[in-house]
Amino acid sequence: MKNQAEYYSQQYNARAMIPDHPYVFTRWLKDSAHARRTHAALLDLTYGDDSGERLDFFPAPRSDAPLLVFIHGGWWRSLDKSDFSFIAPAYTRAGFNVALTNYTLAPQASISDIVRQQLRALAWLYRNAEKYDFDPRRIVVAGHSAGAHLAAMMMAAIWPAFGEDLPRDLVKGGILMSGVFDLDPILHTDFVNVDLKLAEDDVDVLSPARMPQAHDAPFVTACGGLESEEFKRQTALLETAWEAAHRTQVALPDANHLTICDAFATPGHALHAASIELLNATA
Repeated sequence: MKNQAEYYSQQYNARAMIPDHPYVFTRWLKDSAHARRTHAALLDLTYGDDSGERLDFFPAPRSDAPLLVFIHGGWWRSLDKSDFSFIAPAYTRAGFNVALTNYTLAPQASISDIVRQQLRALAWLYRNAEKYDFDPRRIVVAGHSAGAHLAAMMMAAIWPAFGEDLPRDLVKGGILMSGVFDLDPILHTDFVNVDLKLAEDDVDVLSPARMPQAHDAPFVTACGGLESEEFKRQTALLETAWEAAHRTQVALPDANHLTICDAFATPGHALHAASIELLNATA
């Protein structure tokens, strides 16, 4: 339906709702370049054969610390892990390792392909924990926007099906920011689906809100108060579907779809504090 397509295209076009989004992206680039210059980091580690299967690793200042894995957004078709290096210092300074993963962007890859790449990334990290000196029993996944969808898919994954050495509770917690957890509306969001090429058959198998968690890993959610009603609805959907493990939704009344990432990366902010609390609670 034309009206439905127009509605969803308006609701999910986050950049159109943020007039200064070019400034935000430029600031992220500058802050991320600074983080890579001034902090220890291992860049472009290979976790798979495809050119998009790379990750950056920012080590903690202490041995055997937990690992925070951040998955970037961009509608599965834009942005790069290097755009989000600015997130790492707020967590390494607090004593945690940080990995930022990449993936092949749509339309070169489907969402199914991208999910499988993130499964490979987390499996690779788990298997290389000793080499990079982090605790494989304390992996927490975080994601923003499309990255929050991918992070939730990692929480729904039956890990032993992807490797007999992988524990069912490989992911010990999640931080899900402004995510898309039911993909049905994206079928009707023309400006996005032109690249994603989602079909009706994809929705059930790629919507974490339509599937159970693999185990009861605790998670926190956040959605900016300045975001569209659809992004708020999507967050509420997952909170209801996975109610038993949901710890809290962090209130961000003044944040939009982009500045929520700034909140995540700012020590002293409520979202950063909730994320640190979750990381500390892993065992």
